[in-house]
Amino acid sequence: MQNPNDNVLIVISVLLVGLLALSGYAPFDRTTWAMEVAPVVIVLPVLWASRKRFPLTKLLYLLIFAHACVLILGGTYTYERVPLGYQIQDWLELSRNPYDKIGHFFQGFVPALAAREILIRGGYVRGRKMLAFIVVCIVLAISASYELVEWSAALALGKSADAFLGTQGDPWDTQSDMLFALIGSVASLALLSRVHDKQIERLRVGRDS
Repeated sequence: MQNPNDNVLIVISVLLVGLLALSGYAPFDRTTWAMEVAPVVIVLPVLWASRKRFPLTKLLYLLIFAHACVLILGGTYTYERVPLGYQIQDWLELSRNPYDKIGHFFQGFVPALAAREILIRGGYVRGRKMLAFIVVCIVLAISASYELVEWSAALALGKSADAFLGTQGDPWDTQSDMLFALIGSVASLALLSRVHDKQIERLRVGRDS
């Protein structure tokens, strides 16, 4: 059966492949770039492999694209050197480039909808409150796992992993990263749950007809 959102997947795939090629031409640090964009390189084939058996809502496809753009931009410059982050730093008079926190906010915002869609469509959780609780727990587990990956990279690469870690001298960077992922997940559920429900229902009806 054809995925009703195939066109969306095609468009975002073409755009992401182009952005990956452009960002990979001359990134600030090649190793950091490879580690930062790795999730995009992994997720794209997964989306195509699962598109017939488990097509996603248009909303989730678009959010995945937005998250991928955040990762690619961070990989191109490294998170502490992204120009947009410097602009925000100046506007808000911050002590550091906050682009890393934007990345971790998206690390909560988008996976929350992905987890929610899988749980709802699979019928794994009953009750909206329990659904929200489980989704937030999943996001925090993903965030903690990512921090473990960063720690492993620091052990393996030493000083050369500094650009990937992006701590900018903050001893509480790990904790604040997880906090921003938590904020992202709660914001996602609060802002998009109703729209998400409608798109899930529309997708179900389209596949049943």
